[in-house]
Amino acid sequence: MARRLEDPREPTPLRRARLARTWTLEDVVEQMDLRAPGGHSGVTPSMVSGWELGRHATSLAHRKTLCDIYQMSATVLFAYQDEDLGKRAAPQLVVGPPHLHRAMVATVEGARDCLVIMGSRSRNEAYLRAVESALERRPALVYYRVLFGPPHHQVLMDHLLRLLALRDPHDRSLAVKTLHVGIVEEGQGMPERFFCASERQAVVPIPSLTSLEAFDSGVMLGAGEALRLLDHGRQAYAASRRIETLQQIGDLAVVRAGQERA
Repeated sequence: MARRLEDPREPTPLRRARLARTWTLEDVVEQMDLRAPGGHSGVTPSMVSGWELGRHATSLAHRKTLCDIYQMSATVLFAYQDEDLGKRAAPQLVVGPPHLHRAMVATVEGARDCLVIMGSRSRNEAYLRAVESALERRPALVYYRVLFGPPHHQVLMDHLLRLLALRDPHDRSLAVKTLHVGIVEEGQGMPERFFCASERQAVVPIPSLTSLEAFDSGVMLGAGEALRLLDHGRQAYAASRRIETLQQIGDLAVVRAGQERA
């Protein structure tokens, strides 16, 4: 099969390693499948191309596999994926409930291609309604919601129920799945994390700078970092248990019923 030249730029180390073996993208996928439990890694040729072009970051697990395949170190193969992160604009500190709320809603409203939200503690109904409104206005917007344990508040449970009223997780009428809801169970060894990210920007809550109980501080990140967080969210979803039916949502027990939080 003739190899298609996906990009005219200087090949990255990951691409050079493949071309040195005269492999196609499909050959790399085959090699990864051979090393995956059950013989299926979930990797596609387009994913490999995205890694080689630096459009997406390669996860730690896949980096280890590729290092084994090419018999090269991660420092050599993947430095190009990480080297620009420290050169981007500094994060912007957001302090105060109104400011944090506005930053998160702006991230949601600015999403055009993909929106990823992580965490199980949302309790600001206006923020969750903004998400639903964005999904209604933009049918092609792909939404990932990854929970870490069951929802802590009823408003988040209600949001999950409304999501299923808005979209069918199994629908592929736009050629892709546009609603992804999953839960990372306790005991999987994956600590809970929180952020809201689109392809344009991201907001990552941090411990409050004002009081123990407040949820009012965060940092805003630009497009480059936000794209990395989108990859982070997709990988977390891939490791989660799917929540795609009313019954599956109903089986979740609200941790603190009757309380609210954003």
